[in-house]
Amino acid sequence: MRLFYYVHTGHRIGLDRFRRAATIIRALGDVDITLLTSDFRIASAAKAYGIRRAVGVDVVRNIPQIAHHGDKIIFDSAELNPVMHDDMTRFFSTFIRVSDDPGERKHPGELLISPYLEGEGICNAVAIDETYFDARPKTIERAFFFGDDDYEEDLAARQKAFSGLGLELLQGFYWFYGYEKKLADTFGKMYDEEAYDEVIRQSRILLTASAQAALEHLAGGGKPVYFQREDYPKDYQVLFERLNVPTVSSYDNVRLSSVLSEIESQKYHACPKNIDKLTTFLKENLDL
Repeated sequence: MRLFYYVHTGHRIGLDRFRRAATIIRALGDVDITLLTSDFRIASAAKAYGIRRAVGVDVVRNIPQIAHHGDKIIFDSAELNPVMHDDMTRFFSTFIRVSDDPGERKHPGELLISPYLEGEGICNAVAIDETYFDARPKTIERAFFFGDDDYEEDLAARQKAFSGLGLELLQGFYWFYGYEKKLADTFGKMYDEEAYDEVIRQSRILLTASAQAALEHLAGGGKPVYFQREDYPKDYQVLFERLNVPTVSSYDNVRLSSVLSEIESQKYHACPKNIDKLTTFLKENLDL
């Protein structure tokens, strides 16, 4: 009986779910687990994130070609339809799903990890690596992380909205080669994607469309502003409202400037620190 972790990621949806998976897998320690991802590129780079074994499966329907009936899985994806959901809970002896949807309900035959729900078979938690709670000196005044993906180059097309805001740009994992040249006039200083931890932990203010990055930044005492991209789900808006994290959803330079200028008066709530609670839930239900 083997243990798998499937995560939906890729050049059109970003790495948020993958970064969360890496956090959980690292927290589980020496547990023998295989990460399955819908993107082959991040699977080949997974070791840099502390993941010993990762396999690209292309599409979720290919999971049964690797897993066997009776295996166990942690499943982080919104790809399921009702029929597939039933099939998955029957195929795996333990099926644990990670969800960000505030309107979610626990499905029969599964266990659920959610920042919104509580109850039997549910772990109310967010997955933030403990290292992010160790505050670092804030050497970057304002940083911007649009996300790991920008296949349509939306940022380049709308970059005037961010002009004059004093933002230093963290590039994404899936950005096209040379994309930064199109953005050079708007963002004076840029960091490549390998500087992710440095920028997240050392920025005083972070404007970002990555929910995971916003939570990690908040954990370290930063002041995040969540930018709701049109192509991203709105699942995190409820959580950010609870944490008093400002959210903006328009490419409006005046609006962005106003939010950033008023950030000092924003009374953030503490980021939940519950990775131990989450790993205990997983180990108990997976018999680890």
